Amino acid sequence: MAQAHFPDGVEDRHVAVPSRLHRHANPLSLLLLGGMIVLALFGILGGRRAETLSATSSAADLAVTVPHTMRSGIFFEMRVEVTAKRAIADAVVAIDASAWHDLTINTQIPAADKEEATDGVFRFHYGPLKAGERLTMKVDGQINPPLTVGTRGRVALLDGEAELASVPLHIRVLP
Repeated sequence: MAQAHFPDGVEDRHVAVPSRLHRHANPLSLLLLGGMIVLALFGILGGRRAETLSATSSAADLAVTVPHTMRSGIFFEMRVEVTAKRAIADAVVAIDASAWHDLTINTQIPAADKEEATDGVFRFHYGPLKAGERLTMKVDGQINPPLTVGTRGRVALLDGEAELASVPLHIRVLP
């Protein structure tokens, strides 16, 4: 008679008050979730501020700002800043093709006067820079899904063909 007031399929055991020792959640799952939240808060799983890599020479300062750890599929911004200490006849930003492997580059501002890809290096010619003049190149890109682990390469500042400064570039990609 006790089941008469319950809908079909609902029994007394479904509405009984659990004992004090009865657990609804496994503590291991709560610890794993808490651990992932802590890792995310410290930026270990991506999402940290972009770090700036810099190099200096007697001719110019080069600074590259890009996130070190990113997740697959996200959009990112990379800035390359050049400050000339002396006149540069043809400021060229050279980026190894391996650094942009499996990345989609959406925009690059300002556009270079001339672009070329030779010997596994993308070269962007910006023309002459006077001493004290600054060039800032902004690149917006996206991590393609096939990219796992990350990419490595370098970003260099050239005066025509002569290298003035360079920084190693490493982007770690998490799934």
